[in-house]
Amino acid sequence: MQFSVLVVDDSDIVRREIIQILREQSLFNLYYEAKDGLEGFKLLLSTKIDLILCDVEMPRMDGFKFIGMVKAREDIKNVPILLLTGNEDRDSKIRGLEQGASDYITKPFDPGELTARVKIHLEIKTLQDKLKEANELLRKISYTDQLTGLYNRHQLMETLDREFERAKRTGNTLSMIMLDVDNFKRINDRYGHQSGDSVLTDTASIFRGELRCYDTAARYGGEEFIALLPDSLVDEAAKVAERIRKAIEKTPFSVDKIKLRVSASLGVAHYPSAGVDSIESLIKTADNALYRAKINGRNRVETAFFSNDILTS
Repeated sequence: MQFSVLVVDDSDIVRREIIQILREQSLFNLYYEAKDGLEGFKLLLSTKIDLILCDVEMPRMDGFKFIGMVKAREDIKNVPILLLTGNEDRDSKIRGLEQGASDYITKPFDPGELTARVKIHLEIKTLQDKLKEANELLRKISYTDQLTGLYNRHQLMETLDREFERAKRTGNTLSMIMLDVDNFKRINDRYGHQSGDSVLTDTASIFRGELRCYDTAARYGGEEFIALLPDSLVDEAAKVAERIRKAIEKTPFSVDKIKLRVSASLGVAHYPSAGVDSIESLIKTADNALYRAKINGRNRVETAFFSNDILTS
């Protein structure tokens, strides 16, 4: 791993001495310097820093003001700051720790103590970063379908609940597209479940790719997918569904070293409309439209109001 350190001190001699000590221990790959808190803060906003050594008394912006500005920023507040203070400056040490400094080092400092304290806080920072990555991964797993990378059903329902309530409150529309891969069981039976998974993954990619950045794409279950399109009228959603259908139809899917043609049927519903006054009725209406697409020959789009024939006429 590569680590970077920022040394903030108005003394050129002190900065050079600290950096020389750290270089001898090979603790960091990148070394940055600043003559005061203001210069250090500007550098911190534009550069990834893993640890900061900061003097208390400096012109323009002292160490306390520097700590306050760093801790006020969500993106950098967790960078450990080690204060450099005088031997008898007990009040500064206490004040600095209360404001958020991770530790302090007294001047004139002992190279061994400096190195030991820096190592400890660098290790703590590394562990915190790993924990943060693990928590983020767990959070992502909790709402993501592991095969396709789309939202899972649980997250879909949470998003649908939120979007439906927003549409009711604001008087805006909410459209839903439900997709089912045609004859998917035949693909699994003939080519195996691994090939079937590959088809689902590619279908999900096409499905997500035809939507707007603020639309929601989710795997509803098995070979079924759902998209939520806020502020979208039913005819607009139907056109999106038709684009998805055509894109899937035209894409050669690589299955078992052969190019396989896959098709999908899609149903479209929207709120508000006749018979749609709840989340359950919105899903049921989209599911009924999808069922009509299946019984009418598959590889087509159906809505609660008109069919694929009207869309393409």
